Amino acid sequence: MVTLKLHAYVFAAASALTLSMPSLPARAAGAQQAASASDTQLVQQIAGHLAQAKGIRAQFTQTQTLSAMNRPLVSTGSLVFFRERGVIWQIDTPYKATYVITDAGVTQVDANGKPVTANRQPQGARGVAQVSKMMRAMLGGDLSALYSQFDVKAEGTPAQWRMQLNPNQPQLAQSIKGLQMEGGDYLKTLRITLANGDVTQIGFANSKAIDALDPADLTLLGAK
Repeated sequence: MVTLKLHAYVFAAASALTLSMPSLPARAAGAQQAASASDTQLVQQIAGHLAQAKGIRAQFTQTQTLSAMNRPLVSTGSLVFFRERGVIWQIDTPYKATYVITDAGVTQVDANGKPVTANRQPQGARGVAQVSKMMRAMLGGDLSALYSQFDVKAEGTPAQWRMQLNPNQPQLAQSIKGLQMEGGDYLKTLRITLANGDVTQIGFANSKAIDALDPADLTLLGAK
């Protein structure tokens, strides 16, 4: 189902929004050296600023432009991002659905918080999980994961910045062509261009930092 597939990708997004691939420290170091000193410094400043929050609650508007559709698909909802555990992506309109992204992959859950039975995970779940883990590491101040997976360009200031991420790993490039992020204190917009040309743009609003998860969120994210 194309919508389910795209929602899975998007949520990495957040993205968003992680089955871990082996760390590539040599590639990461080389990529950092290749990047301009100003880009590297700005990315470090952005990551350090964003890392001050353990988690984020926000509302989103997601617009998907798909080659197979005549009109863009627009959905709205809310999300919980917690650096140590993952993301909960809840769609409110035009239908209701909840997705959970952790290091174990992407899971759709029902109204009772139970996994929806499926023959297999959504297509692209591995790529989503991989990007999600990278972004969580970045928000924790660890840039090695970012540079090991993407070539990064940044501009602006820590208060108003923009980043372009292009995959430098063939496996990831099979799914994602590039990510564009803009923000300030929090991530404001995320644009995901898939390898097939489909584009998803997410705008975030009413973002608030959180220090802990609600019990229901802990359950969804697999707390023991």
